[in-house]
Amino acid sequence: MKPRFFSVPSKQLANDAWQARGDGRQGPRLAIVGLGMMGQEHLRVALLLGRVRIQGVYDQHPASLEQAQRGYYALTQNPLAIYPSLDALCLDENVDAYLIATPNFTHSAIFERLMKTDKPIFLEKPMATSLTDAQRMVTMAEACPTFVQLGMQYRFKAQYVDAFHAIRVEQALGTVHTVAMSEYRPPFLNKVGEWNKFNDYSGGTLVEKCCHYFDLINLAVDAVPVKVYAQGGRAVNFLDFEHEGMRSDIDDHAFVTITYDNGTLAHFTLNMFAQELYEELVVTGDKGRLVASESSSFRPEVESSARIQVEVAAHPSYYGTLVTYPSAIEVSGHSGATFFEHLAFVAQLEGHRVDAATPAQGFKSLLVASAAQHSLATGLPVLMDEFCAQERVTWPT
Repeated sequence: MKPRFFSVPSKQLANDAWQARGDGRQGPRLAIVGLGMMGQEHLRVALLLGRVRIQGVYDQHPASLEQAQRGYYALTQNPLAIYPSLDALCLDENVDAYLIATPNFTHSAIFERLMKTDKPIFLEKPMATSLTDAQRMVTMAEACPTFVQLGMQYRFKAQYVDAFHAIRVEQALGTVHTVAMSEYRPPFLNKVGEWNKFNDYSGGTLVEKCCHYFDLINLAVDAVPVKVYAQGGRAVNFLDFEHEGMRSDIDDHAFVTITYDNGTLAHFTLNMFAQELYEELVVTGDKGRLVASESSSFRPEVESSARIQVEVAAHPSYYGTLVTYPSAIEVSGHSGATFFEHLAFVAQLEGHRVDAATPAQGFKSLLVASAAQHSLATGLPVLMDEFCAQERVTWPT
């Protein structure tokens, strides 16, 4: 199987992927660094896909490690190495690839240590909380003899697989002129050490949560942003929250406008004090409009509902099509998107080309997110060339 995710519709992708599952006894040997909420999801999804062997795990937090072990042995009796240190993990010659799912502020240091092994790396988003760290990581990845995949799993949500199939493969919209994206959701969940409640540790809400969406907007526009302007702040969430003497400073809503060098305009809306989850991508070209949306919930009894509509004459989805992944995949994590980003990682390990995010693309999303975060803090529009010069970074080619 050679998955190019945007090249086939989500229904075909799901059917092929489910048939391609393994039993976890063959394939590359993976070590996971970080076993918080996202690390445990990666562990569970890797076992569900069964195309890699879990060689071992490392986490400094005993409660996370114990919970991950319980989840692991509930699904398989295959042995699992528990590394006492990051150095011990790096010295295990049986490991073929690494997955990093630690808190944002630790990404760059762990990445640089693992890069010295010259083995493939899956790195969760955002790649770093510092732009200079992120650009250095891009340079290191480009010099690496293997590959690095960024954890932009929203690319693999069913509605976005079909959206980019329509935009890129079918070219159904013609030339894209406007993009609007939105997310409505409840507040941030609890994390180890509550690091996601503080800008210094997370990079800020527009970095931590929204780099996914800026990645999708960048993909839809395929141009260089020249100006970013954001409004928003803190209205409802964590206004009185403290942890270990620190007061939360995380934002909970924003409107972001992006101007690209080809004249395309984009808008992003974030609201993090809604009751349920809803996200939407609207792309309009000279031939018509595309709407890709998803309704979901943090309540475990509620399954996601993904939909795409392509308002172009004679398109089969003109009046809308439900594209939700089958339940067994959808419930595995992030509406099934984590399942497919693991499939993409396996495909790359097998030498195939896929549509997963590269370090350069991850850095582009981080640049837009950081500019938006800066604009939110200052109340002023950000000119990207000036911002890059100020931060001593450059837009990747």
